[in-house]
Parts: sequence; structure tokens; C-alpha cells
Amino acid sequence: MRIDMKHLFYPLFNLLLLCLLTACGGAKKETQQQVLVKLDTVKQASQLSHRQYPGKVKAAQDISLAFRVSGTLQRIAVEDGARVRQGQLLAELDPTDYQVQLDATEAEYRQIKADAERVMGLYADSATTASQYDKAVYGLKQITAKYRHHQDQLSYTRLYAPFDGYVQKHLFEAHETVGAGMPVMAMIGGGEPEVEINLPAAEYIHRDRFSNYHCTFQLYPGERYPLKLISITPKANANQLYTMRLLIDCKGKPLPSPGMNTMVTIQSEEQDDELLSVPGTALFEEGNQSYLYRYATADRHIHRMKVEPVRALSNGRILIRATALQEGDVVVATGVHHLQEGTQVTPMPAPSASNVGGLL
Repeated sequence: MRIDMKHLFYPLFNLLLLCLLTACGGAKKETQQQVLVKLDTVKQASQLSHRQYPGKVKAAQDISLAFRVSGTLQRIAVEDGARVRQGQLLAELDPTDYQVQLDATEAEYRQIKADAERVMGLYADSATTASQYDKAVYGLKQITAKYRHHQDQLSYTRLYAPFDGYVQKHLFEAHETVGAGMPVMAMIGGGEPEVEINLPAAEYIHRDRFSNYHCTFQLYPGERYPLKLISITPKANANQLYTMRLLIDCKGKPLPSPGMNTMVTIQSEEQDDELLSVPGTALFEEGNQSYLYRYATADRHIHRMKVEPVRALSNGRILIRATALQEGDVVVATGVHHLQEGTQVTPMPAPSASNVGGLL
């Protein structure tokens, strides 16, 4: 009996092809049903009651110095960047005109003083009238005030350091003419520096809950600088931000320089024990109501939970109230808008410390 191999081959080939297609389809269907999600843990608000803001270091004292009289700048006594002590001479004007003025007034003062003392003596002996006495007393007071004023003007031709610190820069050179009150030199204090940050209104209204402050610098890794609150401006600027000033405690640490950037952390005490913290990306809206998906570890299904947002934190998390949630529950952190109630999901594996980004 002769077997037709051609007729036997085609049925076997079709059967094999059907099995392969069925297997691939099942694998494809299984792959499509696998939904990868990133998970996060619900935490008590008290565990995450901190905020971070960029700040800038400022000198405790930063002022512009000026002469109280006008004149020609005779010399600058210190160089830019020099450390100076309180009372040290910084610059001086040409005193010639003020010295001449004082000499003339002093001569006038001595003459009027001698005449006034003679009239006062005569009045004491009842040898002159009260009118002459009053006139002498008034004249002496007038010339005395003028004399002291010209003495002060001469002393104002010298500019002294008002505190210990550093000369930042001088704005004029010798032999230039400067006006009274015109800044001629910038100086910063040498004491503990300050940090300045800007608070948004949403955080400013909760400032009474702030309990602790510290800052860090990229230039000083591992160093943590305690901060002490100095003040918060009660009025917002044009960007609706409130300026906060904090004093840096640099004991035993490198001294930050004015102008350095820093990151300030503010810790606060949450007054509501029912508040929970979840990632801001875990929430979604439906019908003016906020929800998130809680992950069931036992069967890997997700379930929609109603929540009440309270306020956002600067670290990307959000404070909520939710009667059906508690600390330690697991929620879906991202991609919530593409999920549905009861969907079975697969947790996204944590990134490997030795294979960041899965590139290896």
C-alpha cells in the first residue's frame, strides 16, 4: 500500500501551526492582563511634617556707608575684602574747607563768650539791666550751637567702621567728589550669617506650627546647620511670598559665605492626629470627589477609596482624611487614571542599587 506523504504532511503542519498560534495568543493575552503599578505606603502626617525651601545666605549686617557731609574724597584707608574692627578709619574727605570754617567760628565764639561773661558779671553786681543779660545769654547759646555744629562737620569728614566685619567694595576712588548721604562703601558684618527663604501663603498661614529648622549645603556634605527663627514679614511681596529670616548656628562647622545657596528644612507639628500622608499622584477626581486605589496584598486587586484632601506638602505628598484607610496601608502611587475598580495589578519591582534604571 502506498502512502501519500503529501496528504499526510499538510494536516500535521496545520495542526502544529494551530497549536503555536493558540500558545502565542494565550501568552499575549496574559501579557496584556498584567498591569504594572508603582506602590506607596500610607503614613501618619506626623512622620512627614517637614517642608523644604531653597534659600540664600545673607550677612547678618549688610550696609552701605556714606559721609554726612559732601566733599572731595581724600583717601580710602582700606582695601576691598579687608577685615576691619569697629571704630577703624575707612575713608576721609579733604577737611580743608571745614577746618577753615571751624577756625572762623571758634574765633567768633571766643569773642562772644568773653563779652557774655562780662555782661553776666555786671548783672550779678546789679550794674546792668536784665535785658542786656538776656541778650548776652542768648548770643552765647547761639554761637555755642554754631561752634559745635562746625566741630561735628569737621569730624564727619572721617568715615569709621560701625561694627566688626569686612569691606565688600568701595564705590568711589580718591579725588572724586561725593555728596552728603551718597554711598561710598559697602560693608558686611563678620558675625553669624543668616538664611533668607520665601514662604507661599499656604504655608505662611500655618507658621504657628513650625517647631524646628535646619539647612544643608552641597559644598559641605554631611553637615547640618541648626537655624533659629528671626522674623517673618507680615506682608507678601509681588509674588505672594512671605520672607523668612533665620540665623545660622555655625559652631564647630565651616562658615558659609554670603550669597551661597542652601536648602532649608522646616519641621512642624500637625495638630490633627487623623491626618494621613500619601503621594499627590495617588489621588484622582470623579464627580467633585477625590479617590485613590488601595492595594490588597492577598489577591493583588485594587479597590477605590474615597478620601478628603487637606493640603499639599512641599515634598510631593498630600495630607488627607480617610476613615477607611490607616497607617501602613498600600496604595497605587502612579497611573491611577488608567485603572479600574477590582483590577488585578503587579507591583513594580524596586530599582536595584547596583543597576539603576535597569540598564544592565
